[in-house]
Amino acid sequence: MRVVAVVLGGGTGRRIGAPLPKQLLRLGGRTLLEHCVAAFEQAAGVDEILVVMAGDYVEQVRAMLANGGYRKVTGVIAGGVARSDSTRVALAAITAASPGDPADCGVLLHDAARPLVDRRIIGDCVAALAVHEAAGVAVPASDTIVITNDGVMHSMPRRETLWRCQTPQCFRLPVIARAHELAAADPDFAPTDDCGVVLRYLPAVDVHIVPGSERNLKITYPQDLALAETLLAAGAPAG
Repeated sequence: MRVVAVVLGGGTGRRIGAPLPKQLLRLGGRTLLEHCVAAFEQAAGVDEILVVMAGDYVEQVRAMLANGGYRKVTGVIAGGVARSDSTRVALAAITAASPGDPADCGVLLHDAARPLVDRRIIGDCVAALAVHEAAGVAVPASDTIVITNDGVMHSMPRRETLWRCQTPQCFRLPVIARAHELAAADPDFAPTDDCGVVLRYLPAVDVHIVPGSERNLKITYPQDLALAETLLAAGAPAG
């Protein structure tokens, strides 16, 4: 199976308060985006890497990655207004470049704001696609979660059934392409998560869990970047 890793960096990262997209902030001497690309570059099961960036930064990122010698990077393209738009742009590019049966192509969709994804997670994602049509990286919820209504607690789901989604999220190409096609035709749905798109529009497709890691955190606020610096300095996990 041809496996394409898509690094989604089309956002501007307003919540972190930086003058440039957060995926271009530096962590341990290189950008968050480069950390992600390097992880997929080193992963044996990944054949290609496609990077999606905000349009104003495409040329800058293209030059940066070319200078870095990332041989698996096959393109840096402009994303859309929302994350789902960027995903659809990437899927269209992968479909256009697929030489054979689309079912023989696996897609790993990864947030550029998760720079500490490791080879174990990526390898498990690739292995999952060998036997499943859809899978997502997740970690068990450690806190009790409460459902509220107008600021009042309504109910508490059983904690053992709750997981926190991370990325990569992994799909056979026809599955995720069809799910996003249906989502795009629904004016009442604004998806922010690709597993959620499959769950909503292709309910017959099981989305399996790939165990994630607390290290695979998402950089959203300044304190997240400080935590990532600490984790990076502590060394990479085994595998």
